[in-house]
Amino acid sequence: MGLLDSLLTKALVEEKAAQKAAKKRTSTGKTVASKGITQELATKIAEIERREGSLEEKEKQLIRRQKELNKKLSEAEEVKKKEVAKLEKVAQLTREEAKKLLLEATKKHLEGKIARKIMEAEEEVKETADEEAKEILVEAMQHGATDYVTEYTVSSVHLPNEELKGRVIGREGKNIRAFERATGVEIELDESSDILISSFDPVRREIAKRALQKLVRDQRIQPARIEGVVKQTKQEVEKIILEEGRKLCHLLKVYRLHPDLVKLLGHYKFRFSYGQNMIVHTLEETKIGVQIAHEVKADISVVRLGCLLHDIGKVVTEEEGTHVQLGVNLARKYSLPKEVVACIAEHHEDKPFSSAESRIVWIADAISGSRPGARYEPHEEYVKRMEEIEEIANKFKGVKEAFAYQAGRDVRVMVKPEEVSDDKLVVLADKIANELGEKVSYAGQIKVTCIRETTASETTKAK
Repeated sequence: MGLLDSLLTKALVEEKAAQKAAKKRTSTGKTVASKGITQELATKIAEIERREGSLEEKEKQLIRRQKELNKKLSEAEEVKKKEVAKLEKVAQLTREEAKKLLLEATKKHLEGKIARKIMEAEEEVKETADEEAKEILVEAMQHGATDYVTEYTVSSVHLPNEELKGRVIGREGKNIRAFERATGVEIELDESSDILISSFDPVRREIAKRALQKLVRDQRIQPARIEGVVKQTKQEVEKIILEEGRKLCHLLKVYRLHPDLVKLLGHYKFRFSYGQNMIVHTLEETKIGVQIAHEVKADISVVRLGCLLHDIGKVVTEEEGTHVQLGVNLARKYSLPKEVVACIAEHHEDKPFSSAESRIVWIADAISGSRPGARYEPHEEYVKRMEEIEEIANKFKGVKEAFAYQAGRDVRVMVKPEEVSDDKLVVLADKIANELGEKVSYAGQIKVTCIRETTASETTKAK
């Protein structure tokens, strides 16, 4: 027991001695570290104070330099004012006046250059315009080529034998009279085995031709039978007309057109102008017009409708007037855009062109109508008709000179003012129009314009 106690006591003493030594070492380290931190902080503070002093010195230098610069700028401005004053005194001009003169001189110099550039550009345009126009028209005509074969109106029906011809005529001509009454056409019998059908209305003529062909095939020809066949044929032709109108609009990509206009367009199937079928002409012209409009950046929709409807007045038979006037009235009736109405009104140059679209419709119409093979009227007959119109107008008393325009549709008559008064001028125009209506063969109407012009002139004495 004694030995164990002494060992424990010794261990406790040694442990306390070790703790005291450790506390002493820790205290000594903290003191040393504290001294090191204090020295480092003092060094940094000294560096900051040194830099602050340097910055203050630089600021003072900058302030001095700014004052010197401001002084020099003031001196330069003063020198500038003195020099400007001297120049104004020498030139006897204010600053604004000198500026104005300088601008005017520059403007004149530039005007000369601009004028030369404009002249050069105009010359270049003149050199290239014709070629470009030809390229546009040729390409448009290529796009306008159609796969239609021109149809010509057949106004006769062939009979296989003389016996059938007698049946068509009927006892004392009652069948012929019943047929004419039902169809509204005139029937002519020649020495051959053909029956000729005559009517100013192409649709009536078509109905009569189809009905007569049915009767000839059936060979049961009598008044009651004739009326039934004609009525049935009218319904068939009406369907054909509507279908042709729809087909034409579809081919030209025109949709939502009023049904009445579509039906009128279908009449083009049986309408010819100098041998050119109007459906073929309209298809061709519209394709050409649309292509030109595309090339020159015009309004394609206006050109498309203008080309489609430009001749719509030709199928209006219930009213009197030129096909241009009738077409314009019809377009306004169905509230078509005013640009389209203008295209219809101006496609024969009856009015000055109001837009590029109107001029394009006129060009396309002229191309389609005047291309080789489009119309079969010989040039000799055309010239003969124009000469006949002028000859008839020139034979009236008081007429000085007469000129036929637009294929004979417009006649301008110059009168002798000393022989024809203003009152007589109206009477003369009426007489010429009546004479032309009786003696000249033409399509549409002829407009006669008599012009009475007086002039006065005097010459000064020679010096």
